[in-house]
Amino acid sequence: MPGTNVTLSRAPTVRYRDDAGSYRDGLLERVPDDALFAGVPVRDFRWYKGRRFYSGWYWSSTTQGQVAYESRLELARILLADFDPGVTAIAAQPFLLSGLDGGRVRNHVPDLLLRHSSGLVTVVDVKPVRRLADAEVRAVFEWTERLVATRGWAFEVWSGADRVLLENVRFLAGYRRPATIQTSLLDTAYEAARTAGTVSALESCLHGYAVAAVARPVILHLLWLGLLRADLSAPLSGCSPVWAAEGATR
Repeated sequence: MPGTNVTLSRAPTVRYRDDAGSYRDGLLERVPDDALFAGVPVRDFRWYKGRRFYSGWYWSSTTQGQVAYESRLELARILLADFDPGVTAIAAQPFLLSGLDGGRVRNHVPDLLLRHSSGLVTVVDVKPVRRLADAEVRAVFEWTERLVATRGWAFEVWSGADRVLLENVRFLAGYRRPATIQTSLLDTAYEAARTAGTVSALESCLHGYAVAAVARPVILHLLWLGLLRADLSAPLSGCSPVWAAEGATR
């Protein structure tokens, strides 16, 4: 990352990249949230043969654009954020945070920045459980949490979620793009879900409008949007109970 040797005052600073890829520097307390969410990852991503981590880009229905990830664990957290109707913006590798920690200088790039519908901003670090016992990892996270709290931001360390929940969300993510489903059936499917009971029963209700191969993606898209609900702690199937979420919007 060019020019990381920033002259530090006692106030913590951030270095980020704007939407054109140019580096910008500012005080943590003053940098606009919007600039961080509109920018590109502050750290360059590299792909090469034999690399231990799985990097890539994920198309987010929340941002309507690509979000970068550096591991499958990061991708899992991005999937859950994208699925959460309370998350309104997602940025990956949003900034380099620099500041004093006692008598030393620390630099750290958090993995994600999330904005919520409440206006709250959350800084997220993704780390496998096995790494959380490392004293230096804990020190970096504690320092990061203290600094971002001065900005009024929340801090989260994420190490995974229930396997079945993740598999269900990963499956539903395949139906997140409106272009892949027959949108003219959305209202009909939502209303039918008030009495249908299960995924298969809802498909039957839509039989007069579309074949199952067309109807099921519509149902799964509504589940992704949160307009329909199901128990995602159990594997999704045709027998899964499904119901309309009253007043749900996205």
